[in-house]
Amino acid sequence: MGVNRVTSRTAAQITVFKVAATYIGTVVGAGFASGQEVLQFFSVYGLDGLLGISLSTLLFFFFGYLILIIGHSLNATSYVEVVRFSNGNFLGTIIDVIITIFLFAALAAMIAGAGAIFEEQFHLTPLWGTLLMAFISLLTVISGIKGVINAISYVVPILLVTVFFVAIYSLYVNPINAADLQVADTLQGAGPNWIVSALNYTSYNLVIAVAVLAPMGAKAESRKTLFWGALLGGLGLGLGIVAIFLSILTNLEMVWNVEVPMIMISSKIAVFIQLLFAVVLFAEVYTTAVGNLYGFVSRINFISDRYHIWVIVGTTITAFFVSQVGFSAMVKYLYPAVGYGGLLFLGGLLYVWIFKRDKLTD
Repeated sequence: MGVNRVTSRTAAQITVFKVAATYIGTVVGAGFASGQEVLQFFSVYGLDGLLGISLSTLLFFFFGYLILIIGHSLNATSYVEVVRFSNGNFLGTIIDVIITIFLFAALAAMIAGAGAIFEEQFHLTPLWGTLLMAFISLLTVISGIKGVINAISYVVPILLVTVFFVAIYSLYVNPINAADLQVADTLQGAGPNWIVSALNYTSYNLVIAVAVLAPMGAKAESRKTLFWGALLGGLGLGLGIVAIFLSILTNLEMVWNVEVPMIMISSKIAVFIQLLFAVVLFAEVYTTAVGNLYGFVSRINFISDRYHIWVIVGTTITAFFVSQVGFSAMVKYLYPAVGYGGLLFLGGLLYVWIFKRDKLTD
């Protein structure tokens, strides 16, 4: 893989912290921060959900690192190069289609998540939330997305600190008891068991993350930076999931059927914490929606730039209508479907690690 490495100045900008923060920021979205994903994929399995989180954390580190070093070796400018290298032209094309579809689906889920926040937090019709999120995402992508990555870097630390606070407080005032575990036994998760659920959760998140991780890997100076960045990123995601998992499990009777569990839980602490979490969550939904809209439009816009704005408008309007399905329904049914398709991609990455590792030059 003879490639020209990026300049040392560019490489120097990609630090361990930058890799970790970007990785976490890519995965953390409305589903993660709201608690809906963690509820569907982990909390419904009771204490076994901790085993699922452990497996998912390990997979986030391993496959995240693998994507980064493949992108580094190929000097990739797009995730398509990594997908084609790991899965070949035929399967690579299928996975490329899956990723493109999920970028759109995730955009619709973010718009739906905004509607759920408006309904459960502000007691307004969810239509206002979905309209607002669709509109501001549309305007941002039309005018350019400079500053979005920086916005994510500001929002994510605040979100994680808030999540940890809510988790610690919830466990202190209301420890997990037998009743919570009995409720978990009656619920249906996103997978048949915690193992499949953990694999699926990791898979669909990496399907989105590859779009950012692949080109970022090409900009790093060394594998060491990528290794520690992927490790810290995976651990950060794991700790965040554990915090949300514990918050939900200790309040499972109250939140199992709500759209945004973490806002409901934070409302038990104080109105200020509830409002803070709602604002931070809405900001996270916005940054994720903008990234998904931009990524989808960039991938499908084969038309002349003359029609670029209309492609953005058409995509946003279509995503708005799809979002009316509802946030929790999309997380429960759409995300796992994409996750199963994404397992093909993870299989290709594993094949590279076993049989083509010698081609991954530094």
